[in-house]
Amino acid sequence: MSETALPLTATRAAVTPRSRAARVSLTALQIVLGLFYAFASALPKLIAHPSATESFDKLGWGHTGMYVIGALELAGGLALLVPLLDGVAAVALGALMVGAFIVNVTVVHGPYVATPLVLMLPLGLIAWVRRGHTTELLRLVRRRAGRRG
Repeated sequence: MSETALPLTATRAAVTPRSRAARVSLTALQIVLGLFYAFASALPKLIAHPSATESFDKLGWGHTGMYVIGALELAGGLALLVPLLDGVAAVALGALMVGAFIVNVTVVHGPYVATPLVLMLPLGLIAWVRRGHTTELLRLVRRRAGRRG
């Protein structure tokens, strides 16, 4: 039931219990994660930092794999900062982290095996809370596709 279709006795506060502090906290989390993915994770891959090239060479993915993963992380990190794209970005980065976890467990066996799991938790929260943005994005895409076809 939408907020506009609620009986007069129901209040908007009862429908949207999230406080201003919760919204600000979630936005801050998105900014921190967006910056983390753009700078701490993607940048070393995109500038071919020796630590990144060594890791991808060990995997056998070479520079191409490193640049692709770096570009995906950069795109996801930036999209976390765009309100209409934040939900989709969280889902996409979460999927990327599932892959990173599998690679870490099966191939790397390094000290940071759990890092992708840790990152999946806030990404899942963002994807869930911002699911309305994802719905709106789908609505816009369908509307545009309907005009063309």
